[in-house]
Amino acid sequence: MELHTMHEQLTGRLERQELVSATISQPRLKSNDIKRIKLKPVEIKNSYYIQFEYQHEHVLKHKNLTVVEAAAELEKLFGEFRQGLFQFTDEKIQVQLSKKFKVSWKSEQTETKAAELSHNRKKQYLLEDGIPYPFLVRLGVQNADGKVKKQKYDKFRQINRFIEFIDDSLVHLPKDRTVRILDFGSGKSYLTFALYHYLRIEKGLDLRVTGLDLKKEVIEECRRIAEDLQYEQLEFLVGDINDYNEESAVDMVVTLHACDVATDMALSRAVKWNASVILSVPCCQHELNSQLAAPELDIMLQHGLIKERFSALATDSIRAELLSLVGYETQLMEFIDMEHTPKNILIRAYQTGKKPAPGQFERYQEFTKLLSAQPFLENELREFL
Repeated sequence: MELHTMHEQLTGRLERQELVSATISQPRLKSNDIKRIKLKPVEIKNSYYIQFEYQHEHVLKHKNLTVVEAAAELEKLFGEFRQGLFQFTDEKIQVQLSKKFKVSWKSEQTETKAAELSHNRKKQYLLEDGIPYPFLVRLGVQNADGKVKKQKYDKFRQINRFIEFIDDSLVHLPKDRTVRILDFGSGKSYLTFALYHYLRIEKGLDLRVTGLDLKKEVIEECRRIAEDLQYEQLEFLVGDINDYNEESAVDMVVTLHACDVATDMALSRAVKWNASVILSVPCCQHELNSQLAAPELDIMLQHGLIKERFSALATDSIRAELLSLVGYETQLMEFIDMEHTPKNILIRAYQTGKKPAPGQFERYQEFTKLLSAQPFLENELREFL
């Protein structure tokens, strides 16, 4: 099959809205930061789009394109990638491109499938509205009948988004012993209770969870709720991240809204405990803002607002890179955050023991040198670098 014929065939199916899902993979160049692209149809404001999910080494990015734009994007991508697997409503198609762009086309008839236009459907949460969950009722998110209170629906969405991250992490947690989990800066502990409920009640894991916070009155209230719910393997302690020395090994470390370098302290502890899973939502990234000196970026950094936002993004990029350098598979993900902005960044890291790529540490050093950055976390992890 000729390349232009392949594009015509695929474009026709897109125009007829037959796409169910697709994956583009096998980049031609190893240097390509995009590893694969997933496609699915979505309906937004009664209009049909194709959503492209670009899976980079450490981050996911999304674009919603019209059919015409999607066809043009596919043509571009097949100049950079060698394989595509498409599921249409009644047909599965695999295309493979040779080095010289010769097309191998394999087609297989399948049972009729309907495309799920997920943006036009009710969001399917792991915790469902209408089912009472004792911890959500006790925390005032649901009423006794399980109906989510109108003013708490954003919190309900946030809890469910967090549980999705927890669910993704299950494969990295031990199955043959008690799972040890620490939540630093647990605050009112909506997510701590959600984590415990999902892993213990829904998934039946043997685990012990500790929530740590400096606010004594908040911790006392959380203790009462845990006792009332008979969450026997969930404890709350008053304490500082930097002074917690009760553990020698931990499986999962969670840190939400630990201010500035308190996040770095928690990340450092997680690495030193060889934690399998790290979930961290940072805030108040002031450290780099005070150090930042990069004349090449003065057009941006002369504006206080831009400097603050750039510093926050650069700080989390540095954190993710440092975790990658010490053996973690790390991604920066969007997280629903009701306390600061509608969208925030969550650092998700899994311990894989993967060695850094050649030159990766040198590139990291060049980046921090450009910014005149002296990251607290780098100093904390120096023995691992």
